[in-house]
Amino acid sequence: MTHYDIHSIRADFPILKTTVNGKPLVYLDNGATTQKPLAVINAITDYYTLKNSNVHRGVHHLSQVATDAYEITRKKVKHYINAAHEHEIVMTSGTTHGINLVSSCYGKQFVKAGDEIIISAMEHHSNIVPWQMLCEERNATLKVIPISDDGELDMSAYRSLLNDRVKMVAVTYVSNTLGTINPVKEIIKLAHEYGVPVLIDGAQAIQHIAVDVQALDADFFVFSGHKMYGPTGVGVLYGKEKWLELMPPYQGGGDMIKEVKFEKTIYNELPFKFEAGTPNIEAGICLANAIDYINEVGLNNISLYETELLKYATKALNDVEGIRIIGTSQEKSSVISFLLDGAHPYDVGVILDKLGVAVRTGHHCTQPLMERFAIPGTVRASIAMYNTKEEIDTLVLAIKKAASMLL
Repeated sequence: MTHYDIHSIRADFPILKTTVNGKPLVYLDNGATTQKPLAVINAITDYYTLKNSNVHRGVHHLSQVATDAYEITRKKVKHYINAAHEHEIVMTSGTTHGINLVSSCYGKQFVKAGDEIIISAMEHHSNIVPWQMLCEERNATLKVIPISDDGELDMSAYRSLLNDRVKMVAVTYVSNTLGTINPVKEIIKLAHEYGVPVLIDGAQAIQHIAVDVQALDADFFVFSGHKMYGPTGVGVLYGKEKWLELMPPYQGGGDMIKEVKFEKTIYNELPFKFEAGTPNIEAGICLANAIDYINEVGLNNISLYETELLKYATKALNDVEGIRIIGTSQEKSSVISFLLDGAHPYDVGVILDKLGVAVRTGHHCTQPLMERFAIPGTVRASIAMYNTKEEIDTLVLAIKKAASMLL
């Protein structure tokens, strides 16, 4: 990949020059959050220096400047995921907010006693707990698609779960723990045969895979800005116009209203019906800069580079004695979860940190998945566009050092 200038890309992320305990930082916790390029960092400063004002309600100059910049992001998100309309893009505080919004508003309108919701065994807690809460509230039943030992969905079991009582299917595009890329297009197609809408948790996909919500025919698609090199505190809920029109608002307040009287309130049009209160304006505006940065490097280039790194890392880790990789699906994104035989993941993580290597340890907000594999947790190395083979080599040496100390 001669056209992929890794040195230029790394130079755009100042935090990568950090040292930890006297060692160069090797940042492999990108599944939790990605680092920010200068284009985003500078845009944040630019907003507070030149544009700071509340949006949508002011007639003065600064308010109009901030509003225009905020709405440019909505336009860019629409193109990035190929939505049909800008008003199908609802700005949220993140993936969790988006899922809770749908479970609450859709559930209030469409889910009743005896109905069923389908999720998968590999879901993040954010795509489990809101549906559990809905099922408890509505006396509905939560059904779970099982997975294989490789970490792949059992699609025949999924087909058998679909019936006329199912009111929603909510699944992750990419597992944050296993790296599994799920066949979401097929999942959606099968659900639609029963008239069932599908929510896709795209938090771990949006920065790695080209997403086309129309080609997928997704009814809802949620993701977070901070996992795609943007600021924290901003995310996106894409919803098909027909569903967003039918759903009641999530919260009441400013911006989501057209007319308020004590007798009755008339709600605003889409997408503002779901955007009550002052949003995270700075993060919303600067998400556009993160999208621009990804587009400039090229998502296809990023995907090819990360796939190459994943293969390199998988081979290198498999060559380490005592390593067991959890999640070995055929279709996989750039996440490697592993265990070092006889060592607790936390202890491994602490030693890696001493050597300058940042990984995530624990259950990764997927406790039911850990129970499925009968393990306490894993060490997770998650790769981004700015990581290198040299960093993978450092990770492997650090694991060997940990093994020598712990085993």
